[in-house]
Amino acid sequence: MEAGGLPVELWRLILAYLPVPDLGRCCQVCRAWRELIFSLDNTRWRQLCLGCPECRHPNWPSQPHLEPLSWREALKQHTLATRTWTRNGQELQSSACLLFFRRRKDRRVWHVGPGREFETLRGALGVAAPYDRVVLHPGVYEEQAEVVLKVPVELIGLGQLGEVALLVCMEQQCPTARLCNLVFMPPWFSTVVYKTSWGHVQLDNCNFEGAQLQIRGPGTCQARFCSFSQGSSAHLLSVVVSLLDSCDFSGSDTASVTVEGPPVSERNWACKHLTSLARTFPSKFSSSPSCPQGSSTPEPNPPGGVAKEYVSMEDWKRRTSGEAVCQGTVIGDGWSDGEHSEGEEEKNTRKLFTLDCKIPCENHSLSHLLKPRADGSLPLASSSDPPSAAPDPLTLQQELDRDPEAQILASSILGCILRRCLFRNGKGGVHLSNYAQARLEDNVFRGLNYAVRCIQNSTIVMLRNEVCECRASGVFLRLSAQGLIAENNIHSNGEAGLDIRKGANPIILCNRIHSGLRSGVVVLGNGKGSIRSNLIYNNKEAGVYVLFSGNPVVSGNHIFQGQAAGIAINENGRGMITGVYLCVFVCVSLLCCYQSAGLNLHIFIPDNVIRENQWGGVDIRRGGDPILKNNYIGYGYSDGVVVGERGRGLIEGNQVYCNKGCGVWVMSSSLPQLLGNYIVHNCMYGLAVFCRKDPENVEAREGNWPGQEVIGGDAASGERRGAEGDAREGQENFNEEGELFAWESDLDSEDERHSARRSISVALVESNCLSYNGAVGLYVKSSEALNVFANLVNSNCGPGIAVLQSSQLTRLVANCIVKNGRGGVAVEKDCRVELRGNGIYENSGHGVRFSGNGQIVENDVVGNGGSGIQVSVSSDIKVVRNRVQPAMGCGIALLGPLKAIVRDNILFQGNPENKKSLLHTDFISESCVLRNNSILRHNSCTPAPAWVLENPPPRPLAGSPAGLSSSRFPSRLGISMTTRVGATVESGCHSGSMFCSIL
Repeated sequence: MEAGGLPVELWRLILAYLPVPDLGRCCQVCRAWRELIFSLDNTRWRQLCLGCPECRHPNWPSQPHLEPLSWREALKQHTLATRTWTRNGQELQSSACLLFFRRRKDRRVWHVGPGREFETLRGALGVAAPYDRVVLHPGVYEEQAEVVLKVPVELIGLGQLGEVALLVCMEQQCPTARLCNLVFMPPWFSTVVYKTSWGHVQLDNCNFEGAQLQIRGPGTCQARFCSFSQGSSAHLLSVVVSLLDSCDFSGSDTASVTVEGPPVSERNWACKHLTSLARTFPSKFSSSPSCPQGSSTPEPNPPGGVAKEYVSMEDWKRRTSGEAVCQGTVIGDGWSDGEHSEGEEEKNTRKLFTLDCKIPCENHSLSHLLKPRADGSLPLASSSDPPSAAPDPLTLQQELDRDPEAQILASSILGCILRRCLFRNGKGGVHLSNYAQARLEDNVFRGLNYAVRCIQNSTIVMLRNEVCECRASGVFLRLSAQGLIAENNIHSNGEAGLDIRKGANPIILCNRIHSGLRSGVVVLGNGKGSIRSNLIYNNKEAGVYVLFSGNPVVSGNHIFQGQAAGIAINENGRGMITGVYLCVFVCVSLLCCYQSAGLNLHIFIPDNVIRENQWGGVDIRRGGDPILKNNYIGYGYSDGVVVGERGRGLIEGNQVYCNKGCGVWVMSSSLPQLLGNYIVHNCMYGLAVFCRKDPENVEAREGNWPGQEVIGGDAASGERRGAEGDAREGQENFNEEGELFAWESDLDSEDERHSARRSISVALVESNCLSYNGAVGLYVKSSEALNVFANLVNSNCGPGIAVLQSSQLTRLVANCIVKNGRGGVAVEKDCRVELRGNGIYENSGHGVRFSGNGQIVENDVVGNGGSGIQVSVSSDIKVVRNRVQPAMGCGIALLGPLKAIVRDNILFQGNPENKKSLLHTDFISESCVLRNNSILRHNSCTPAPAWVLENPPPRPLAGSPAGLSSSRFPSRLGISMTTRVGATVESGCHSGSMFCSIL
């Protein structure tokens, strides 16, 4: 019979009457018949699948509105799964045993019910032979004592689900059993309705109401399309492998699924079949961080928006309704650089000067940062356009390819396996403790107190789950828990999306963590973890919050559009916030079956992109001591990096750009090291160092700041409440499982904490580029010492460097300060400053305007619009061995009575029309010493001399002056949860960070 003899539509109509066995035989006729049978997927196969009383919709319970990829395949998987319980005969050696255990064709069917062969379930089980089927007719069956299953048997409820109810407590003492289409309710003497300690049980389409399922290893369980309601739960103890597939858990009083104890070494016959069945589940990794299929959560702005879209400063100002500079508050406290005191100078400083005899100064040690590259492009420090590219996060497959440990976890099949289950409206979802293992795939956790809790050295693998609307944190990891959490959609939770404490060390990859009512990820109490390639956005508080000795690695994430800080490191928090090449020692036992050798892998950790957050992109306070390295921190509505009171850390190689506040805001009571950063195109100061300290009053600690002119006050107090809420929740829920709440005891002692660090006594700013910022490049109003070495400060709208307050010594050494919109360096009265070995070139105002105390030694001050060096109101100043060429002003101007030593300087005339003295003094006294200063002028009768800066060449020089030592290494990683830090903010960003009162 040829398939082409009739129209396809007619064949489909005929075949729609065939049962499953006949359809299978038709598939074996030929290829044409096979394709014809396959074409019935949405008709006959759908009808057969939905009409099967032993299973429900393939996407039940979480997504029953979605069609499966194939109804035929869904029915096939169901049919194979229903036979798993009979497959133990294949492993036996004896032929007699094979005959005994195999599923025999002549097995009997026993009927139980009123008017049937047996009135009670116990009576039918007493006569049933191995693999017989016991059919229970509609009714309620109650047993007053425990029922024991001693032979393999199949219990089937007849009719619709709910028509057969069992009030029994059953213990399985046989190799295998199957229960289908039954409702279990607890008897009067026990809440446990089914338990086994060595056999395998298969549960299909069953309901548990207020009852508990208990499986103890080496016993195993496979539950499909089952409902656990009214406080029901599944308790698995030391299971090797068990599979809960497409189950519905609701209304639990504790955890819906509890997995406890390590998998036992002994295995029963079903482990091989369950492992094989678990591996058939598709584990395709998507190309980008995503959420489970069918999620209704809206997508955020494209994570690569900064990477793929060029954003000009004008566009950014238009988007944020901001200005490139802070109107009326760029220079605080009525301070000005004083270079416009004379009307003629004011006019001169507003135009561009041309030196008749320009001294070449382009070949100083930092000139490579200003010159075009070989391909003609401009380096970031000299480009008038902000950075237009940032890296995209890696896909999960890329992460697994470079991380053998994560790869092993992703493929592990041990413990309890939950897939496509729905957990809703209860206290807890899944709880793991005491070295337990579990794997969760494509589940939905909604409306619980918490979704997953993993403690006491347990291991969790979570792939493609949705965790939302939990009243506390979504996922808790405690007490050295570990595992892999990848490609999950974690959102809209009442506390942190992920909460990591007490030595927990998970790998968190490619998740979407967003829309939380508090922080996205919290790491505290010696918690660790590797947080990589996630999208963390739109959380009410910090995207990643590290405190109380938390010490994670945070890399390759996009952290954006948060309502507070992007990353907050507080209360002795540590961590590596980084993108860098690392050489990692990996034990080959992870790769080659427990061999003892090892190898080194060079792994690239990609950069974090931290953007568009309402507060600081990164906020470090109260002993926070991270490594912040090679990150993109831009387009924030406040400052880029905030280092608050007692903040520490290494801040190296970051691009901090286009933030509406300052690029980096540092409190003088902190000791950071800023090395090699690009701080460019920020609307206010590039780097601001202030003397403000966080208040210690009760109101600030409680987050009650009435009348405060800051954005985010509520979030600040909320962050504290969030931390306290986590603590309260932990005290309430964790003690009952034996976890001590006194996690402060996990912290390192002070001796241990500081013995691992190199002592840092002075904040260090070295080898940074501070360019094209809307106000001053480096603004210092500090009460503590500061070292500023080898930085490029160019093209800022205000002065290059302004020191308004400096009771301790501020050292400005080997910096290049060039082409700033006003002066090069401005030092106010009573400041202690040393300028040594700097190159100060072509600034619009004075090269150096100095009213404090200190030294100006061996600097090149060339081509500036005002005076080269102007000294006034100084009580103790040395101006020694400088080379100065002004454009139109004085070379060195000494204004008023001074205690000064001015000697061994070389002053070049820049313009013959300049009538001002190259060495100008208003008042000479015994306290003012002028000696051995050389003045080189133009001779109108001879050509202009070819003046050059040589012996030494133009400053800054390639190396720091002798005797200067600056470490390029961190003070050492050290880390902690916050009670609450508050910093009230006055109007104007110079008294404190513009918006960043805390995180």
